[in-house]
Amino acid sequence: MSNFADVALTPPAQAFPRVRVQGSYRADRVYLLDNPKHDRRGGVEVYVPFVLHGSNTLLLVDLGFLPGNGSEQAPQLPALPTGEQSLQGLYLPPPGVGFAMGGDALATQAHWPKTTIYLDLKQVQRDLGQALYPRVLALDADPASIYMREHTLDFSSMPPARHRAYAFQWFTFAIVAVAIFAVLHRRRKPKTTDHA
Repeated sequence: MSNFADVALTPPAQAFPRVRVQGSYRADRVYLLDNPKHDRRGGVEVYVPFVLHGSNTLLLVDLGFLPGNGSEQAPQLPALPTGEQSLQGLYLPPPGVGFAMGGDALATQAHWPKTTIYLDLKQVQRDLGQALYPRVLALDADPASIYMREHTLDFSSMPPARHRAYAFQWFTFAIVAVAIFAVLHRRRKPKTTDHA
């Protein structure tokens, strides 16, 4: 378990530390990510800002996936606990934005919860009018919770250094393959013999 203060603003590039935090939910500010890949019936990934003691910066908490019922309507959200909370989970990069089209959907919505098809922390920060930490807290699984919590780390959450390492590895492999091909297929000059 890492101390959150040690990794909060400068998280390790190659690691996803498990942390514990104390504070309270901003239960009136809920964000629904409407494109998760968990369920054919649809559903939403639910994010809520969390107020840490002694900090003006908010931590966005991933409560987990809430399955839908096959309709176009968002699932009914259970009430969030009030008062002092102790949370534990992985401090992860937010889900990849990919190719975002259509501008800032959060700015055009007047009522909560707000729905988006991608989660951009800069847009969420503008929407809240308060600074956010650079990663989100993905809560640990809880059998008593209605939320599904399966945190699969994919390539969109890999740091850029690892992408460069893979690119270098494959580029080197290509050069070695071409060199081997050239050595094995070079033409040998026929030997000439002198007849006196």
